[in-house]
Amino acid sequence: MPLRAVPAVRPLRPGASNVRQFPESLVPGQALDARARARLGARGSSEARRLAGLDIVAVALTWVDISGITRTKTVPVERLEHASAWGVGMSPVFDAYLLDDSVVPGPHVGGPVGDLRLHPDLDRLVPLAALPGWAHAPAFRYDQDGETHPLDTRALLRRLTDRLAGDGWTVKAAFEIEWAVSKGDGEEFVPAVRGPAYGMTRITELAGYLREVLTALKESGVTVMQLHPEYAAGQYEVSVAAEDPLGAADTAVLVRETIRAVSMAHGLAATFSPKVEPDTIGNGAHVHLSLWREGGEGPVNAMAGGDGPCEMSSPGEAFAAGILHRLPALLAIGAPSAASYLRLVPSHWAGAFACWGPENREAALRVVTGAEGERPTAANLEVKCLDAAANPYLVLAALLAAGHEGLDSGRKLPDPVHVDPATLPEEERVARGAVRLPASLGEAVAAFEADDVLRDALGDAVADTVSTVRRGEIDLLAGATPEQITAATRWRH
Repeated sequence: MPLRAVPAVRPLRPGASNVRQFPESLVPGQALDARARARLGARGSSEARRLAGLDIVAVALTWVDISGITRTKTVPVERLEHASAWGVGMSPVFDAYLLDDSVVPGPHVGGPVGDLRLHPDLDRLVPLAALPGWAHAPAFRYDQDGETHPLDTRALLRRLTDRLAGDGWTVKAAFEIEWAVSKGDGEEFVPAVRGPAYGMTRITELAGYLREVLTALKESGVTVMQLHPEYAAGQYEVSVAAEDPLGAADTAVLVRETIRAVSMAHGLAATFSPKVEPDTIGNGAHVHLSLWREGGEGPVNAMAGGDGPCEMSSPGEAFAAGILHRLPALLAIGAPSAASYLRLVPSHWAGAFACWGPENREAALRVVTGAEGERPTAANLEVKCLDAAANPYLVLAALLAAGHEGLDSGRKLPDPVHVDPATLPEEERVARGAVRLPASLGEAVAAFEADDVLRDALGDAVADTVSTVRRGEIDLLAGATPEQITAATRWRH
């Protein structure tokens, strides 16, 4: 299926800036008044005319629920002006959905009563090159009175980004996205390629498909850094440029939906599930983070040029240590599926131990030092124990909250681990603080519920709903075998 070139409505330059520039009339956390709605409507009208000139007929407004599934409501392009000013109505119940679309009531959401409004973020409005005639806009969520909805994870991420900015810090973030490609439309997974792990054969076998993935991403404004075959059968990975946290989460959603659309057009099925088959390597969604501050000659990367471990500055080390300290609780957000714990096992390069190390791909927190000469801009943290069942906005919000607490507390990193931690004697692992991360969703939820720092940062509505949904999914799959868990989750993400 040849892709028709479609110029972006607004130039998207991932990585060009670390600061989100919101339109004057749409700032998360600020109520929408009559003047703001008028400005939004005027902007929406202008964008609608622009889209119509590109033969766009409809806009998909998306949000990601607590179970990590991207949901949507769509509007004809003629309704974009109204949707921008007044939003599109939806039930708040979706945040109480489990991965099988059943509903688990909680203290804040889960019943038939109530309404909220989806407002397209016009700064992220972009034609979908993989879906001709369609555009995509991630949505902010507001109550009917114009106040930010308490379960809006996009607004939450913006708030926690702003909190760091108030202390003079900005963050660059990016997701590595792994997916597996299956032939046919059955429930089973049938690898679409036969070539070896990381082999050029896998590129050759699906060269046309992969070319169109890259083309569609580029035409949708995504800066791809690299694409390559991965270890598991039919598995690939794409890495994109770092940008501000909210932009990074938006891009993660856009990349996944683009890959899914191109796959379908080729008669293939893409899955981002953390475990596609019970006896294979799973799909991860590693997060890369770097911490920056303005210096005398421009932005300075706290992950390089310092006197700390791996040349981190003291704030860079504290930020990293804050994340490392809270990884057990963070897994309830970043590894949120029962299938996540089939992936998160030792000696599988999944980061199953809470430890850190320079360029150690078995450590949950890998310090990417970068090549000599590039370290001031390239050094970053890679959080490896996460997967694409997670809501990307929520996982970045939790990581920023953990890093912020590390900065406030001046945390220090333990000794690094330079080998697969599973190969160390237990006494040495304990001495280095390299404890096994939760081995089940239940263990992760218990750690999250005991973590007041994360819960306070996320707020009661989000924190309580995370617990409710996770415990609902634990009950849903209680007693299931790895084969049954894999089958139940394979095509949900």
